[in-house]
Amino acid sequence: MRMIRLAILAVGLSGAIMSSAAKADWVPPFKGNDTGGIISTSLISQTDIRALAIDHCARYGKVVKFLSAPQEYGAYVSFACRWVPYGASDRPLRVRY
Repeated sequence: MRMIRLAILAVGLSGAIMSSAAKADWVPPFKGNDTGGIISTSLISQTDIRALAIDHCARYGKVVKFLSAPQEYGAYVSFACRWVPYGASDRPLRVRY
């Protein structure tokens, strides 16, 4: 009797797991750290993405270099935060609006 109950429970649990929808991780429209980041192309029409990237890299005392700018919707613009180039005596400015 215990084996039958265990088998019914196992079938019920596996059915519940199989019927649930697969969930992909959600990625925010802007995400980054001290080495760079990504910006969703959906933000291009809403804000100035160059100022957003410059401000982000300036928090770490670095300058921005854009790496890719795909034109299709749903893609991400990627950028890298690099150290201030040689010969520059000042730290980068932080953008504030």
